[in-house]
Amino acid sequence: MSSPDLAATDFARLAAAHPDPAFPHFHPRPAQGWINDPNGVSHINGRYHVFFQYNPESARHHKIAWGHVSSADLVRWEEHPVALRPQDGGPDEYGCWTGVVTDDGGVPTAAYSGVRGDGGHSQVVISRGSADLVSWNQDGHVAASMPSDPQVTAVRDPFIFRFNGKRYAMQGAGLASGHAALLLYTVEDLADWKYQGIWLTSENPVASAHTPAEIWECPQLVHVPASGSGSASGSPEDAWVMMFSLWLSGDHHEHANGVGHLIGSLAEDPATGLPVFSPETGGKSDLGRDFYAPQIVQLQDGSAVNAASAGDAGAGVGEPKALLWGWANEGPGRDGRRGRTQDQIDAAGWAGVLTHPRLLSVVDGSLAVAPAPEVDAYRGTQLASQATGSIELPAYAEAVVTAPAGGPGALAGDAVVELSLMADGTTDAGQVIFSGALAAGEELRVFVDASLVEVYRSGSVATTLRAYPAPGERWVLRLPDGAAADVWQLEQPK
Repeated sequence: MSSPDLAATDFARLAAAHPDPAFPHFHPRPAQGWINDPNGVSHINGRYHVFFQYNPESARHHKIAWGHVSSADLVRWEEHPVALRPQDGGPDEYGCWTGVVTDDGGVPTAAYSGVRGDGGHSQVVISRGSADLVSWNQDGHVAASMPSDPQVTAVRDPFIFRFNGKRYAMQGAGLASGHAALLLYTVEDLADWKYQGIWLTSENPVASAHTPAEIWECPQLVHVPASGSGSASGSPEDAWVMMFSLWLSGDHHEHANGVGHLIGSLAEDPATGLPVFSPETGGKSDLGRDFYAPQIVQLQDGSAVNAASAGDAGAGVGEPKALLWGWANEGPGRDGRRGRTQDQIDAAGWAGVLTHPRLLSVVDGSLAVAPAPEVDAYRGTQLASQATGSIELPAYAEAVVTAPAGGPGALAGDAVVELSLMADGTTDAGQVIFSGALAAGEELRVFVDASLVEVYRSGSVATTLRAYPAPGERWVLRLPDGAAADVWQLEQPK
């Protein structure tokens, strides 16, 4: 479908004209307002759709609606009108919070957390959309209310998945015991979810070690390719990855525990017929302090379908794949990095960025995260080839750092890669934004988009960071002896 049909605004033109030098040019978001969690990530009628928590009125977390961008190729993005808004007197009057979008019998349908009033419990609210996902009918239908289970004290963030030909849903929760939990639902009718009970909790020893929290927010469950001897599912072909944002009381967009994941197997309980997830290992899903609330879209056989309608992923048909988007927020400096004050954020008029789409897999039993191959299209003029030592990067850049596996020129000693902001005319270390060890044979891909830094390590998870160059500062990438980098200027493709 064409752009006029979508009533869209081309993001590339918007970003290039933005007056704030910290505004990203290659990560789509509206020019103004607050954004946080990616929502409703889906691929319907040939387009990728990414919705997100959005306050178009200010750069503060208030009166949350759903914003909307879409793309046919993950590179050229278009902004659409606000999709969902809080409805006066409705079950979402205090905000249209996190949720998913699925194709329900040919009708795009959003299932999201709605809150009736400040301090009220979350309910699952259903809204039906037009074929292009631009217009939505918010009639206030509630598909699932707060469970009557006295153990459950908080619930939020529905996610829908399929297994063995059946549709299920889960929500993140907190329990009276102080543990985090997942609640399981059967969803034969998307308008009427059936609560099946507490599915998994952080009392599980594997979950306790890798995903500690008081509430598991934004739960995800996807089927991804696995390779190597450590495949957690016991097969070299597939693995189930469960991911949570790890909420702690006192969190205020700081999220000290970040995002964690579990890797395991999914099987049907012969007594109940319900799925059972058995975690075997896990870890951090991103190593930066500026990453939270990711959402994953399930891909199958090279074609994208949304996580809620991925078909029978449990049947092992084709190669399952998954793409992830995460949220990087503004805020005060973390880990010694200079940040933005609330006054500076208010003056800028915008807050929050979504990451590049990230491809997930499991390698030797561990989660591996890489930028989606389509992101390569942003490579413009090549500025350096196999450069060594200290390399100056422009404000919009990609650098691929490589280290030989051994022999002549191999890395020596403790090899560390650093990305810093340095003032013109100085030779000191400046403000170190990223510092990471580099092993022989490894590759790092470093993206700088104004104030967003993403570092991808081959065979591992990414690191997401925010940083704000002051006037007269420049980005400098320092490489250890034996490492080299290719550098490109990021440019919008023609």
